Order: sequence, then C-alpha cells, then structure tokens
Amino acid sequence: MKITAAQYIGSKASYDQCPNTDKPEYAFIGRSNVGKSSLINALTERRNLALTSSTPGKTMCINHFLINDSWYLVDLPGYGYAQRGKKEMEKLKRMIDGYVLNREQLTCLFVLIDIRHDPQKVDLAFIQFLGNNGVPFAIVFTKADKLAPTKVRPAAEKYLESLKEEWEELPPYFITSATNKLGKDELLDYIDKINKEL
Repeated sequence: MKITAAQYIGSKASYDQCPNTDKPEYAFIGRSNVGKSSLINALTERRNLALTSSTPGKTMCINHFLINDSWYLVDLPGYGYAQRGKKEMEKLKRMIDGYVLNREQLTCLFVLIDIRHDPQKVDLAFIQFLGNNGVPFAIVFTKADKLAPTKVRPAAEKYLESLKEEWEELPPYFITSATNKLGKDELLDYIDKINKEL
C-alpha cells in the first residue's frame, strides 16, 4: 500500500471526543522518545505531519490523521516519562487506557520499542496489560539504523525471547527505521491486509 493522502484531523483529550466514524484506526504508542512521530512521518512521507521534538513527552493528546480517505492513523501520548508530575502521569494513563480499552474503531495498536535497549519494565507491563485485556497489537522495533546491520535481528530476537516467558504466542512484529525507511512497506502492507479482511 502507498499512502497518497494524509490529513491531520484533530487532537482530543479523551477517547469519547474522538471522531465519530466507522473507519478503522491504527494507533501508535510507546515510551517517550521512542521515535513515534518520526516513524509516522516516514510512513506517510510527510516531514511534519506528526510533530517531532528533541524533548521527550511532547504528544499530550490523541491525534487523528486520515489516511487515503479510508482509515485513521492515531498518534497516542508516550507512556512512562518520569519527569512529568504524578498528576499529569495519571491523567495521561487515563487518556491512554480509555482509548485502548473503549475505542471500538481501534483495529490494531502498534507498540513501539527502541531496538537498542534491553526489555524495560514499563514496556513489558504495558504489553501484559494489552494481553490481559485482549487488545489486538503488534510490536514495532524502532531505530534499527542505530545498530550495526548484523546486530539488528539478534536484538529483536532477544527481546522476543523475554516475551516468551509470559506469552505462549508472540504478537506480529516489525523492524523499522524512520531514517532509512526500513520496514515501512511491511508495516503498511500489514495494515492494508487487515483493511481488506474487514
């Protein structure tokens, strides 16, 4: 699939304020600074569709982008950014949980993981939360260009091995780089395949 049209629709503070639509939604989430906005821009080939920042935790709302007039790409706030105050962290958690658990249009949640790091507690806990609640998701490893090519696959496999301690069946996964567009086609083809099955 090729993205020919991508349009910013709006930002909302709660799932029940999101667009009233029957189009499928594919949401992107991950820890702050995982490269979410950069990946969204790479997928859509729009440099500033999702605003990137050197400051972690910039996304504070549920952002909707209409893609090819047929589905929505949703940019969710990052989780686990410890430099936010406790109140703000709780508010963001309510926003994320509300969307993930209650948004009927959510078709697949893409959980972004920085491939350079060992499994982090906050990511594993979030993945477990999705599993416990039956939320359909896939894992997207980001920043693969920051590793030597020979180390990319082993790093992903090491991460997946740690998931096997809790999971009988692993979710789909993708290895990506916003810089060199690695994994872009595979990710878009996966979305296209689901859309055709709906």
